Amino acid sequence: MYRVIGPPAGIEILRKIATGRAMADNEQAEAGAVAEAPRPRGRLKLIIAAVAVVAIIGGGAGWFFLMRHGGEEMHAEAMAPPKPPSYVEVPDMLVNLAGQPGDRVQFLKVKLVLEVKEEKQAEAIRPSLPRVIDIFQTYLRELRPSDLSGSAGLFRLKEELTRRVNLVLSPYQVSAVLFKEVVVQ
Repeated sequence: MYRVIGPPAGIEILRKIATGRAMADNEQAEAGAVAEAPRPRGRLKLIIAAVAVVAIIGGGAGWFFLMRHGGEEMHAEAMAPPKPPSYVEVPDMLVNLAGQPGDRVQFLKVKLVLEVKEEKQAEAIRPSLPRVIDIFQTYLRELRPSDLSGSAGLFRLKEELTRRVNLVLSPYQVSAVLFKEVVVQ
């Protein structure tokens, strides 16, 4: 009545183990894995070769750029050193600062120096100093004490004075306006 079609799966495994077929199957599976392994090794060799080519090209490019800049450094050393800047003294200025009516009057005392690139420019600027002093005085009289507070206030003052002096001395350029002394009293 009951008819057995085939042995259960567990019995088949036991027969393979007993007959040694399981070992052979494992060896075939390992051989299949070994047969598939050259593919990744081939890819690995290809990746290593590509990395080596990129490294060689990068090294060559780095060497080229370093050697090229090294040659420019040699030429830069052979050139004459830059001339030191020249300075033009501006007479001391004492101005009263703008304030609210009824407030105590405050004064600003400033000693300035103009920095120019060459001595020729300094000599050309000296005859125009009265105009420079005039433009500085008119600007400084409009300042409030709060405009000069902190280093940011002095930086803005320096930049504005540089801009104004360059407008007055148009063909000549002043590199910087330097403070020797700044007193707010």
